[in-house]
Amino acid sequence: MRGKGIWLAAIFPMLAAAQSPDAAPPRWIDATTGHRIVRIDDRPGNYALYFNYNPFTPDGRRMVYLTPEGIRVADTSDWTTRLLLREKVDRLLFVGNRAPVAYYTTNPTGGTDNEGPSVVWSVDLDTGKRRRIADLPGGRIEAINADDNLLAGHYELAPPPPAIAAQGKRDPRTGSPGYSGTGTDGRPLSFAEAKARWMDARLAAGVPMEIFTIDIRTGVRRSVTRSKDWLNHVQFSPTDPSLLMYCHEGPWQQVDRIWTIRTDGSQKTRVHQRSFQGEIAGHEYWAPDGRTIWYDLIQPQGVRWLAGHDVVSGARRWYALRPDQGSYHFSSAPDGRSFSGDGGNDGKYISLFHPRPDDSPRARTTLEADRLIATGTLETERLADLSRHDYTLEPNQHFTPDGKWLVYRSNIEGKPAIYAVEVAKAR
Repeated sequence: MRGKGIWLAAIFPMLAAAQSPDAAPPRWIDATTGHRIVRIDDRPGNYALYFNYNPFTPDGRRMVYLTPEGIRVADTSDWTTRLLLREKVDRLLFVGNRAPVAYYTTNPTGGTDNEGPSVVWSVDLDTGKRRRIADLPGGRIEAINADDNLLAGHYELAPPPPAIAAQGKRDPRTGSPGYSGTGTDGRPLSFAEAKARWMDARLAAGVPMEIFTIDIRTGVRRSVTRSKDWLNHVQFSPTDPSLLMYCHEGPWQQVDRIWTIRTDGSQKTRVHQRSFQGEIAGHEYWAPDGRTIWYDLIQPQGVRWLAGHDVVSGARRWYALRPDQGSYHFSSAPDGRSFSGDGGNDGKYISLFHPRPDDSPRARTTLEADRLIATGTLETERLADLSRHDYTLEPNQHFTPDGKWLVYRSNIEGKPAIYAVEVAKAR
């Protein structure tokens, strides 16, 4: 029997990887917060998914991430990992909503991240079986719908100017984009300054673009909408299979950013109407209910909100953010009762935020209160100390489906690694 196992491993290395999880990863108690931390993986070139891409299987027991050798799977019960697929992957996309299937792209020309044609694949986490779904002439896939039968993405119908195309390329060692430039004084620009200059130039270029869908069963591609606006961040509602959210990318003050649209191109709707000069909104995402869109809203004089819009009822709820509650990205707990944030210069932590709606008599009895924006505040609970984190690497935190952990990426130990912090305080 042992000889048969060796024979199978030799012929099917993917199967051998699936049966051989790594040793339990290191864990410790955060000295600042008292919460348990697990370092899931610190292999060079590790890459965890962007904050609005789902890395978890429908049952919540497994999480996918990428390393240079291929796609790995972490067991969320003990955070041991194993290699699922040994292949040169251009982009790991997400896991489906109904089946334990991961989606990814390869680039036959050897380019990376949105360069030239690519091939869309799926891989079954149970069997390791791959399936070729479609060939793309360019662009990138960004979303899968609630029924796991449609993919959606965006595509540049004409190439941007070469100087613009050369910026923002992902560093394969860190997964972070790179931006560079020189100021009027001849000195190199900071990361933030170079990125801002690039975004100005990319928006001004007016590159024609398209949002499209691909039928996962047949590979048939259909256009949803076309525009010379910079189209980005395409996201399906997690419960409504024909409803997409997307953004007009660019410097936030120069665009009406957040929109929804049906996959047949109908019902194009702007989500947020600004009221002030200098008002900006972005980093939008769907709540688990599939009908509430949350986004970071910053008004003049430093007034900041975590703003929510129910696309079915039209109801709005805005939570006021104190300076130490600002985050690069927010996310919602699976039960919708709390939020997370990944911090920033005014508070470098992975944090949990508990909403406190304003239910005062004055709020409840306001004239036409049901048509107005409801407000509230957030109470902060610190989970992981990121005081040594360099935010050119975005943490991109995700709640596990059971709400017990937050997974994020950080360079607090001097190199990028994937971590999980337990939401409950260690005893």
